[in-house]
Amino acid sequence: MVTYSTKGTCSKQIIFDVDDKGIVHGVKFIGGCSGNLQGIAKLVEGKPATEIIPLLKGIRCRQNTSCPDQLARALEEYLNA
Repeated sequence: MVTYSTKGTCSKQIIFDVDDKGIVHGVKFIGGCSGNLQGIAKLVEGKPATEIIPLLKGIRCRQNTSCPDQLARALEEYLNA
């Protein structure tokens, strides 16, 4: 499991796993709008990280970012590590 500390959003952390095929599993947001974030987690479950990143990257809410954007950034950082 990977833990990513968010910046500029109501959620404080995102926990997720990426399997050896690049598929995202078990996304959990700590803090933030529970219903919306549970929905995002279900929508990305079982999808390739490389598909999720361009869909969510750049979505803006407050402070020029959003929880979906932070998930995209977390996945991108993970893949580039």
